[in-house]
Amino acid sequence: MPEPLVSILVPCYNAAPFLAETLECALAQTWPHVEIIVVDDGSRDASRAIAQSFGARGVKLFTQPNSGASAARNHAFRVSRGDFIQYLDADDLISPGKIAAQMALLARCPVGALATCAWGRFYRDPQEARFLDALVCRDFTGVEFLVLAGDTGTMMHPSAWLVPRHVIACAGPWDERLTLNDDGEFFSRVVLAASGMQFCGDPAAKSYYRSGLTGSLSKQRHDAARRSQYLSLDLLTTALLRAEDSPRTRRAAAGYWRRYVHEFFPSPPELVNRAEAAVQQLGEDLGPPVLGRKSALLANFIGWRNVARLKYLLGQ
Repeated sequence: MPEPLVSILVPCYNAAPFLAETLECALAQTWPHVEIIVVDDGSRDASRAIAQSFGARGVKLFTQPNSGASAARNHAFRVSRGDFIQYLDADDLISPGKIAAQMALLARCPVGALATCAWGRFYRDPQEARFLDALVCRDFTGVEFLVLAGDTGTMMHPSAWLVPRHVIACAGPWDERLTLNDDGEFFSRVVLAASGMQFCGDPAAKSYYRSGLTGSLSKQRHDAARRSQYLSLDLLTTALLRAEDSPRTRRAAAGYWRRYVHEFFPSPPELVNRAEAAVQQLGEDLGPPVLGRKSALLANFIGWRNVARLKYLLGQ
């Protein structure tokens, strides 16, 4: 019986400074059965030409008008053939043995399990990556993982996952309405559709998240991004409470909404108010956010809400 094919799916938009390094790490995978698919989402830089230059090495390039990262990932999934899916953003990296180590783990696991691994943040050099989010470095059920994320704000980097194709088919496509937190919403459905999350502790399995880039989607704070975050949390918490309505999931759901208020207050006001009401409806208190030293000192005199209003007005 042939070994399973893994599809490495790379959505790309104006990623020319990083794309070649990302494709090299995909080509360096020690798992012998991979296909690499790039979907260029209407880039205006040299991204398309860079992807084309890898064609002789087997990288497949598809193009579409600019429609967003979620649409690019859905396009890549539709044209892919793999039994397992590795999402890899065009500025991120995975270690050469990542897929092979996770495939070896999943071969010993129940059908429908997905694999994760340790992940670290870096800016330029992956050798300097900081692996800080140790709370996610263990096995979970889908509900357990979403409860942990709600309680603590911890996350799993999108490139850390390796997911059976049929689990994604069951969970459904990326929501193309979303920009900010599209991965959080998508993988919430994926983990709930999976039979379990298996952490791959093999040192060969690492995922590297390039952070701190100007224009990064995760740094967006304009109203459209704030509305995307609200919608993503509405979908996520609804799915979580549908899977299990219990004291722990209600506490976790309140945690997601509490962080929304703390991060985005005061705008958009109607969504911030709804999020705060959701915390109360779930039986929890809002409380103050964690602030830096200077902001905390100022909050002692004018309150954290007024500190947040000042930062918003100053564009901070």
